[in-house]
Amino acid sequence: MSIEWKRRAKLFIQRFWQPTSACMTCMPGSWGSVMSLAHWTTAFHTGLLTGLLAVLLTFTPASKLYAHRYGNALVVGLLTTVGDAYSHESHHRIPYVEHIVTGVVSGLLTLAASYLFENRARRLRAAWVRIFG
Repeated sequence: MSIEWKRRAKLFIQRFWQPTSACMTCMPGSWGSVMSLAHWTTAFHTGLLTGLLAVLLTFTPASKLYAHRYGNALVVGLLTTVGDAYSHESHHRIPYVEHIVTGVVSGLLTLAASYLFENRARRLRAAWVRIFG
């Protein structure tokens, strides 16, 4: 497999777990129905669609946004909003509120992951050493 396709596979995995996690936390009743198959199915659909859209963007000039921390978070947030809106109806009275909140949370997870996991998780390893010696 070429380096470019390995990068796309890694991108898909990252863009799959962030929206899925955001969808699991933002859906109404998330913590009460965390073991519900329907809840997980909806979250997986959101993550799958977002991951596929993220990989499709690597074939366009918009892929340059992935190189920058904030551009990456913005793209992932927007793609998650689209993926969530496509995956299910909003559970709130005001349309699209849930989808936008899910996109924002996904963008924030992406931003947090970019800080925590850069340089082979240098910040996490340093915190681990400080806490546990």
